[in-house]
Amino acid sequence: MEDAVKKILEAIGEDPNREGLLDTPSRVAKSMEFLTRGYRQNIEDVINNAYFTADCDDMVIVRDIEFFSMCEHHMLPFYGKCHIGYIPNGKVFGVSKLARLVDVFARRLQLQERLTKEIANTILDAVAPEGVGVVMEAQHLCMIARGVQKQNSVMVTSAMLGSFREEQATRNEFMHLIKG
Repeated sequence: MEDAVKKILEAIGEDPNREGLLDTPSRVAKSMEFLTRGYRQNIEDVINNAYFTADCDDMVIVRDIEFFSMCEHHMLPFYGKCHIGYIPNGKVFGVSKLARLVDVFARRLQLQERLTKEIANTILDAVAPEGVGVVMEAQHLCMIARGVQKQNSVMVTSAMLGSFREEQATRNEFMHLIKG
């Protein structure tokens, strides 16, 4: 990866041997390893069986989970907040596991639409809730810093499964509660 960064520096007209850039290839490689660590994480290991039997059938919501990802089209960052809701069906997640789950998928080259769906499907598969809803709001540097250069644009995506898709009242309750 370091050799590739050196070639990029040269391609943009820089000298990778100048003082300020000497360690840049190494720094970029370490940064990319961190930013894409989701490829090297196993979902089952992250969840680590942290779901528990619970006599709970009311909506559980964790909102404002901060995330940071990189778009697969330009390899530029996008970042924002993720809101997750589900209606347990005998099992609940350890609350921190939802945030960790978001990070696993966010730390890959992504499309926000796919990221939203991957999180929802994983929750559905792990605890088989009555329904699950995931809403993500993000700002994309590929729109802010290049291209159309729209500084205040926010992309919102949602994935509604089970009762969140089938029942308008459930979806409305979730959407109302995540607004804070």
